[in-house]
Amino acid sequence: MKTFGTLLIVFFISLSINAQEFKFEKETINYGKIEKASNGERVFVFTNIGDQPLIIKKIQSSCGCTVPKKPEKPVMPGEKGEIKVSYDTRRVGGFSKAITIYSNAKTPRKMLKIKGFVVKGISLEKEKSEFSGS
Repeated sequence: MKTFGTLLIVFFISLSINAQEFKFEKETINYGKIEKASNGERVFVFTNIGDQPLIIKKIQSSCGCTVPKKPEKPVMPGEKGEIKVSYDTRRVGGFSKAITIYSNAKTPRKMLKIKGFVVKGISLEKEKSEFSGS
């Protein structure tokens, strides 16, 4: 039994030595107030601070209005990677969405967040009718 316990400890130590980690420049992106139907794409930038290639296995969002795109290739140690997120800005009102990343990092599940407020904006038809006196 002592041998098994020793092997188990050695196994966990070796895992922590070779474990991957990544550090994000921002873990929350605040869109602020944006107009309806404007560009809803933003980018989370991260750095692989581990000593092995970082592989993003999959990314999920908390709703269908947010579409994340993962890096296709492993991110090498010391290199930067990007996760693009597109929010459907045709939905007027406040939003706060979570993006979950699954990877081979020491902490295999990481949460990111986007938030903001989509305003209606000014309609060109309404503006024309106000100037023409109709």
